[in-house]
Amino acid sequence: MADPVSTVQEFRLPDLGEGLTEAEWVHWSVAVGDHVDLNQIIGEVETAKATVELPSPYAGAVTELLVEPGQTVPVGAPLLRIATDTPEETDAPPARPSVLVGYGPGEVPVSRRAHRTAAMHTEPATPAATPDTEPVRACAEPTRARPDAKPGARKLAGALGVDLRAVTGTGQGGVITRHDVRRAAGVPDHQATGSGVGSSDETSDGVTRLPVRGVRKRTAEAVTRSAFTAPHATLFLTCDATATVELVSTLRASPAFEGRHPTVLTVVARALVAAIAEEPSLNARWDDEAGEIVLHHDVHLGIATATTEGLKVPVVRAAQRLRLPELAGAIATAAERARSGEATPAELTGSTVSVTNVGVFGVDAGTPILNPGESAILAVGAVADRPWVVGGQLAVRKVVTLSLAFDHRLVDGEQAGRALAAIGAFLTDPVPALLSGT
Repeated sequence: MADPVSTVQEFRLPDLGEGLTEAEWVHWSVAVGDHVDLNQIIGEVETAKATVELPSPYAGAVTELLVEPGQTVPVGAPLLRIATDTPEETDAPPARPSVLVGYGPGEVPVSRRAHRTAAMHTEPATPAATPDTEPVRACAEPTRARPDAKPGARKLAGALGVDLRAVTGTGQGGVITRHDVRRAAGVPDHQATGSGVGSSDETSDGVTRLPVRGVRKRTAEAVTRSAFTAPHATLFLTCDATATVELVSTLRASPAFEGRHPTVLTVVARALVAAIAEEPSLNARWDDEAGEIVLHHDVHLGIATATTEGLKVPVVRAAQRLRLPELAGAIATAAERARSGEATPAELTGSTVSVTNVGVFGVDAGTPILNPGESAILAVGAVADRPWVVGGQLAVRKVVTLSLAFDHRLVDGEQAGRALAAIGAFLTDPVPALLSGT
């Protein structure tokens, strides 16, 4: 076997997929001089869709870190340099390509928390030796334990210069939260900056300037593009949702919905899917280059979700194929993964129609902006007790206002009106519609 020689390898930001061309560097998990193993997590990037960990495609010693937390990095830009020991002459296959965690060849962790949990209870596998290589030690020396922290906490720690290894987590299971990071940095909670912005810069002219980064920056770009590309129109409908509220209460006591947290939004989502079956233009996109309207066969339902990092839209795939218990569970899981920062870019991309629940903030109605590439978005207002005429008599009912925004290039007022009326009828009397399989 030839004597090894030191080779410096440069790791560049890999193609993140999903049409993403850049990312913001959030946090380094290694430092200059550290030894890293193949596929060891070296740091985190935040894309327009999610915060993602990057594995090292090389094993060796870190010689240089080339980006700083908060820096926006285009795909292909160098991130760090690693000095590897490689045989001078070898018949071994070429080095693995740089891949995003969860993508590409090899054993790459599919889940950050799953990866950390597995590492606590199992020993790393040792790759088999080949005639031309020495056996690789799985873990010759103990490596630094990686603190279990939420993505938002890691980003804040990078901005405040806090070493997470010295922070005690108070979240569930000892997870480090943003509050823990601020406490460690001696920064009161009320001084924290808003979601999706960088550290504030107070100036002498009586204003505070907040750098726009990460999810907030991408959201601003997306809604601006949508607002000035698609001709928006919005229809409103106020309806009696008393029967839906009663149904949801019954479903929560049903064993079929245990752990799946059905809500009014669950029924609204089912009603929207049923309306799309009759009005497919609500599940379409405008292809300007081809001069065509593209109708999607599957309803990939986007769930607008407020997170500490800004607005995210996790996707429930092929929602029309899910039974009501499955739909309830899928919506709850998608929203929770988005809020916790666990959702991957793939989970936050590819919706064909969206729904947003502004009612959770006590808002009655709004005019939502379309997700770029979609033809419709349904906003659900607050469900509240209001006077309503039932059988000629005034009564107090559970009333909700729906707002359907649509791209007028794809959807006419007639189609949108029929769809919105059908959704309202569904919420007014949901049981027959559900029993009929719609």
